[in-house]
Amino acid sequence: MKGRILRDARKIFGEYGFHGTTTRMIAQKVGIDISTLYYHWGEKGDLYEAVVQDIFEDLRSKLVEVEKLIHGKPLSDRLKIALDIMTDYLFDNPEISNLTLFRYFAKTRSESVLEVKVPETMGNIAYSMGLVKDRKSVPVDAKIKMLALMNSIHNFISGESFFKILLDVDHEDYVKMVKETLAFIMVPAFGQGMKDIKTSE
Repeated sequence: MKGRILRDARKIFGEYGFHGTTTRMIAQKVGIDISTLYYHWGEKGDLYEAVVQDIFEDLRSKLVEVEKLIHGKPLSDRLKIALDIMTDYLFDNPEISNLTLFRYFAKTRSESVLEVKVPETMGNIAYSMGLVKDRKSVPVDAKIKMLALMNSIHNFISGESFFKILLDVDHEDYVKMVKETLAFIMVPAFGQGMKDIKTSE
């Protein structure tokens, strides 16, 4: 039951954000009384924090999986494979992008243990992409490049309904175009970034 509540809460919070979601909406989605929801998760804020942490752990696990797949391949191949897999994964789980944007761009954002974990994840991504040689020592310029990459993907996912109307395409074509566009922009950009690192060494 606790897991069912968490799974459905992810979808509801991902669609409506923290303030737009009520415990009644979550309980109704799960098919339980509000008292049952409170019994398992306490207040709405406690459930929301659990959802955010659950999403972060899922995302971190997926990135570890991708890193294993791309390890040792040429940089352009690593980028293309990583972008392809992560874009599919986030389109399948849009609440991750939605909640990431809700969480980090809302003025009412509260402090969280994730503020400690996110830089570690960014370091792992920077290392996988070949921007740094040490995943524990990531300079600010590499972090901002990671943010550009992550925000590009999240915005395409979260803005799908609006962007599809602008482009007049269906979901399948939109996903294909997003992947092609991300590869078109990011693969040469990160490839140049790696050349710059080698040149400065």
